[in-house]
Amino acid sequence: MALKLHLGGCFPAGGPSKEDFLSAAPRAAVVRDKHLADVPFWQRLGGRTDLLELCQNRSNQIRQEEFDTFVVLGIGGSALGNSALIESLSPFGQEWAPTPDRPRIIVLDTIDPDWLKGFLDSVSIERCHFNVISKSGGTIETAAQFLLFYDAVKRAFDSDDAARARFTLTTDPKAGHLRSVAQECGFETLPIPAEVGGRFSVLTPVGLLMAEVAGLDTESLLAGASKTANSLEACKPESDAALAWALAHVLHLEAGRPIHVHFPYGHHLRSLADWYLQLWAESLGKREDVKGDEVFVGPTPTRAVGPTDQHSQCQLYVEGPDDKVHTFVRVGEPSWSGNIPSAFVEGIPAFEALKGRTLGELMEAERRGTEAALRAAGRPCAVLELCKLDAFHVGQYIMFCEIATAYAGGLMRVNPYNQPGVEAGKVAALALMGVEGYQEHLGEISAVLAEDENMSFSC
Repeated sequence: MALKLHLGGCFPAGGPSKEDFLSAAPRAAVVRDKHLADVPFWQRLGGRTDLLELCQNRSNQIRQEEFDTFVVLGIGGSALGNSALIESLSPFGQEWAPTPDRPRIIVLDTIDPDWLKGFLDSVSIERCHFNVISKSGGTIETAAQFLLFYDAVKRAFDSDDAARARFTLTTDPKAGHLRSVAQECGFETLPIPAEVGGRFSVLTPVGLLMAEVAGLDTESLLAGASKTANSLEACKPESDAALAWALAHVLHLEAGRPIHVHFPYGHHLRSLADWYLQLWAESLGKREDVKGDEVFVGPTPTRAVGPTDQHSQCQLYVEGPDDKVHTFVRVGEPSWSGNIPSAFVEGIPAFEALKGRTLGELMEAERRGTEAALRAAGRPCAVLELCKLDAFHVGQYIMFCEIATAYAGGLMRVNPYNQPGVEAGKVAALALMGVEGYQEHLGEISAVLAEDENMSFSC
């Protein structure tokens, strides 16, 4: 039941080499020691049964309602973790039909009016429960979603009390706009611990309420996260898998490979990879280092899903510029082997090769073939292996990625917990929407967005 990391293909000729990796071990150990001297709050979430109990109690209350669709309203870290959990651990992602025991789960991580209109036209709004997630309560996209759907629910029930019962507000335990609304209007709430930022929050009520309502194994999820956290804290630096993975990526970044390809083999892992993209990009892409010096540093993570993207991206990875590091994510034991039947005319090569084989064997052959092609081309590859695709191992994966991200920030000498670039975009959007206190930025924003008419085209 261990998460396994294989770095054997990560150091092809052309550097960095295995010797470079070993030489950098003392530098990495210093970063690890500093991290462990003040272990962040999110690394202890696997043991926080009090937060889980709050979510279980709220889930039991929600289940008393007549509803068949549970809707997450949020964006960024408030939504990606939910998508990752439901798509990795449910039978068919977010697409299943509701049953008496399991509602349909929909994560609405957008303010696209056409998409939201399609949602409103496609569901019975009176049979939905909405979880509004924003730690600050001031995320303008989430506020817009909340206002839109609260109005729709209120009109469906013709009652403020009935409408409020169809909402849970997950937000800061003491402060913020959503907290004020909840206190003034009587909405039920769940807390996001003040010490946990959005992209590290999936193991708080941000993700746990949805997981409970969906009937996922939340206790195993937290147990897996706790096992990985405890194992990494207890091991020696040279045995720390998250440290090794972070160090390999940072060395390749410093050597001119800034693109980090996360390559899960399995459709259930797609949204887990999307969750990782935000974690890696938002944590490590920084203008300034911890001393305040301008460095403009950061990897560019991207996602490929095997075997689908063997047919769409691998041509670039094998023969394009040597600027990438690839991490394959594989599942050791698929839940269903998928025996491939024999049929049609004997002797057709494409079919003969599948005789007596399974879909699981084919999937792994595809993955190994892709890895072999990349390694033969001198492209660095790592393999991250989950023994099974279940809640325990997804919890391990989540905690592994979070700890590795913190280590990478230390190795790069940047703060992995802030996001000033994101805040700049938020300020600009608020100014353009005429929000009080932000109008002073309008002149500067208009100048930046000014169009050169000679560079505009139509077709």
